[in-house]
Amino acid sequence: MKSGMDRYLLEQLNRDMGFYLRATETLAVVQSPYQKIEIFDSDAFGRGMYIDGCFMTSERDEFFYHENIIHIAGISHSNPESALIVGGGDGGAAEELLKYPSMKRVVLAELDEQVVSLARQYLPQIHRGALDDPRLDVRFIDGKAFIESESERFDLIVLDLTDPFGPAQPLYTAEFYASCKRALNPGGALSLHLESPIHRPRTMNRIVKSLQCAFAIARPYLVPIPLYGTCWAMACASDTLDPASLSEAAVDERIAARKLSHLQFYNGATHCAAFALPNFVRDLLACDDAPITLGETLDEVPDPAQLQQLALTC
Repeated sequence: MKSGMDRYLLEQLNRDMGFYLRATETLAVVQSPYQKIEIFDSDAFGRGMYIDGCFMTSERDEFFYHENIIHIAGISHSNPESALIVGGGDGGAAEELLKYPSMKRVVLAELDEQVVSLARQYLPQIHRGALDDPRLDVRFIDGKAFIESESERFDLIVLDLTDPFGPAQPLYTAEFYASCKRALNPGGALSLHLESPIHRPRTMNRIVKSLQCAFAIARPYLVPIPLYGTCWAMACASDTLDPASLSEAAVDERIAARKLSHLQFYNGATHCAAFALPNFVRDLLACDDAPITLGETLDEVPDPAQLQQLALTC
């Protein structure tokens, strides 16, 4: 499917605000059994992926997200040889993991086969061939069920998920993080995104509290994600690995020793700076709140009817 007409794609960040992007061309629209997936082109970000009204990734800013969700944990680990990605069907997280010369095996557990198929066809500048790397094992499977039933253990687990509402919400619970902990090798680490402290502050805090139920160390950090229209939070969680303990020099030494190439964002200085949380984020994380548990509905979620109405007026 191709359209020569400009469209304004919208993402509702909460019930009061959102972000829009002018798409110059619609390259594909697929309604899978799980979600509506669109591939678009834009002057601002190049090609990108948009799922159920949320921006996922784009050619020109994917490194803000993928480098930070992978390398803060990856560099902190002494010698990562195996990794599991839950979600991540665009291949960007896999591409960053496979830069490590020590990495022998990466399992990509993606629920929706159409995400991988569309990424292969339209987003080669994001996965850069990683989806065909022989070290990558792509499985079209429910990531939650896989982690809870699989006996294999991993050095790194990456939760590269859609936002915590709808089908993805059970993967943001304290119970699921406990399952992730059991699936890690000794000295392993979990990395994930936490939403935005600006647009979904309570959700971010509750995800951190859920991580703290399962792990001795849960380090939130901040990165800018242009396509998401805001400052975004991520975290690294482990029982033994603390990425905030590394110095700038130590990070740069490990990057050089591991011959990590084509890094557009990540270096020793940005690694350390990510953990320098502003006072309003410190205050947010100091607030008591309940961890997220199975079966509940979060309150900071988009309103689909409101988003549909906005789309009709643009």
